[in-house]
Amino acid sequence: MKINVLTVSEEMREELERRFGGRAGLVESADGFEHFELLRPVEGTDRYLVYTRWRSDEDFQKWTQSQAFQRGHAEAAQDAARSGHGHGHGHGGPAAMAAELWSFEVAQSAEPKPKEG
Repeated sequence: MKINVLTVSEEMREELERRFGGRAGLVESADGFEHFELLRPVEGTDRYLVYTRWRSDEDFQKWTQSQAFQRGHAEAAQDAARSGHGHGHGHGGPAAMAAELWSFEVAQSAEPKPKEG
């Protein structure tokens, strides 16, 4: 799984969520894609988590090099420029002030037990 950690100022939160909503559907057709969640911070942090699960690291790497990935990020940048949103001085640009990528493997997991009856 990959978790993109985005530091987002309070005034850019709505913009970040809008941009992700505008890109809905791009990743779902990627080979090896399994799951996506955009996790909004509730308290104590300004970091959003973009959680994706992939069949393999190779599938994730292929996605980041794909035309759909590049197009999604380019469209977000163009949209930001048109709307005047972005970080710094009202120019288009990233909604996040910083980003880092975390990678994890599942060491243990659990599922709810089926109810008897």
